[in-house]
Amino acid sequence: MIMLRAHRFFAAVYDRMMSPLERRALAAHRARLLAELPGQVLDIGSGTGANLPFYRSAERVVASEPDPAMRRRLAARAAGARVPVVVSDAHAEALPFDAHSFDTVVFTLVLCTVDSPDRALGEARRVLRPGGRLAVLEHVRSPGSLGRWQRRLTPVWTRVAAGCHLDRDTRSAVERAGFRLEHVEQFRPFPRMVPVRDWLHATAVADG
Repeated sequence: MIMLRAHRFFAAVYDRMMSPLERRALAAHRARLLAELPGQVLDIGSGTGANLPFYRSAERVVASEPDPAMRRRLAARAAGARVPVVVSDAHAEALPFDAHSFDTVVFTLVLCTVDSPDRALGEARRVLRPGGRLAVLEHVRSPGSLGRWQRRLTPVWTRVAAGCHLDRDTRSAVERAGFRLEHVEQFRPFPRMVPVRDWLHATAVADG
């Protein structure tokens, strides 16, 4: 019950909490990452739907969000999207979709939260058509002593930030899943926000 209340509270404040970060940097990265994605797009862990305004070229977006409180907000935002959006309650690690059914799979601020990034990325590769693309925007583990500090802080952080991990090496996980990295940007949009200082903006291809 306590965790349920925590998730409801997090969903209620999420957009307000993220608004300054979106204005400063994240919205621009979402726009560059998403605007030209064609065909059938699977947006995994869509949250409250922050990505939806940036899809302009997709034929259809399946927006999956397992958290009910987040999904209610997602559904409201989907109604005003520029492209057709289907809202799903699918979990990243066990997608209910056929193999090779999407042209692109998108993760934005999701791989920090899933129980197993390896399983989630494996599922993404399964549902992508050969030559399909993966699009990723995530905060990631920092190098050196900061990364070690993030690892120590993560057990506490996950409790107050709906399961978010500070110490995920997402680039390595993408490569482990069999994707070929096509475009990689590693950047620090919020240098004073030490827990989430380093970020990854990347696209990768599912060869074969």
